Amino acid sequence: VQLVESGGGLVQPGGSLRLSCAASGFTFSTYALGWARQVPGKGLEWVSCIYTDGTTDYADAVKGRFTISRDNAKNTVYLQMNSLKPEDTAVYYCATPPGRPGATARTKSGSWGQGTQVTVSS
Repeated sequence: VQLVESGGGLVQPGGSLRLSCAASGFTFSTYALGWARQVPGKGLEWVSCIYTDGTTDYADAVKGRFTISRDNAKNTVYLQMNSLKPEDTAVYYCATPPGRPGATARTKSGSWGQGTQVTVSS
């Protein structure tokens, strides 16, 4: 299993970014996936997840601002992030299986990508 994130960067408050996670090594369409984030010195927070039937869930902190989606033909999961805030600054990871959005992951169990840095600052 390999997960490779991309799309992070520096953006001003109120701006948008779209993260991508390219997957390989497993039958993508049969797996639920999620996005988690980590601020240095703090735990891993599950942000969003998407199930095989397309059902999605979000942490309260990002609900209404972030949208998760998947393209099974491209083996890719996306995280569209709008109205970004400085507190969204973190390293964002793609992972499977996903945890419950809003919960903290103690360890990186399962399969995780290497992460992509998102910095929201003026």
